[in-house]
Amino acid sequence: MSGEPNEGKALDVDVAGQRVRRIPIKTHVVTTEDDIIDVVTRYASPVIEPGDLLFVTEKIVAISQGRSYAVDAIEARPLARWLSRRVTKTSHGIGLGIPETMEMALRECGTPRIVFAAGVAAITKAVGRRGDFYRIAGSKARGIDGPTSGTIPPYNTQVVLVPEKPRQVARDLQAALASVAAVDVAVVDINDFGGNILGSTLDTAGERRLVSILADNPLGQGHQSTPLGVVRFVAAE
Repeated sequence: MSGEPNEGKALDVDVAGQRVRRIPIKTHVVTTEDDIIDVVTRYASPVIEPGDLLFVTEKIVAISQGRSYAVDAIEARPLARWLSRRVTKTSHGIGLGIPETMEMALRECGTPRIVFAAGVAAITKAVGRRGDFYRIAGSKARGIDGPTSGTIPPYNTQVVLVPEKPRQVARDLQAALASVAAVDVAVVDINDFGGNILGSTLDTAGERRLVSILADNPLGQGHQSTPLGVVRFVAAE
């Protein structure tokens, strides 16, 4: 049901002195058989109003593009297994810490880039510097989602890559919704540890503001089935 916050999340927040409402939108479980334009227009059209900002999780965009892969269908090469054992495990999630996600990083980013990133990271980590691997490997490696028990089936056993052409997807969605309401659209990668805007119809300042608005991950991290949301700026009473 739209219009109600997910458990443990606030519907309204104050950001830079402005009251902002974040409305989660529930959908069916999106699969590779779905068209992202159809999904978004179907579920968002009854909710959006002129001036709203619609945000869409990168995961359902990627899934609709056929960029999700069952773990047991990914044949990890020896290099992927070797590199994955050297990934620092954190509370942020699996990342590239299993052979299957590392294998997909090698395919997506190219073996030379991943090996170079790993080599630099090994040197800089020894002197206390963190994060060089993903800075060099890039957003395609950083955005790979591995299987987790908290994810809705069947994606709890799949690896999901970052979507292709997210900025164009945002523009296409904006155009598809134009007959309903004039809204901005953003494809987002938001989790409980932070987030990024992968593509949007906003300017740079607008994207930074959106990251702040979504800082507490109002769509949730588990089985909420709310991969869409609306940001609405609430007038002062």
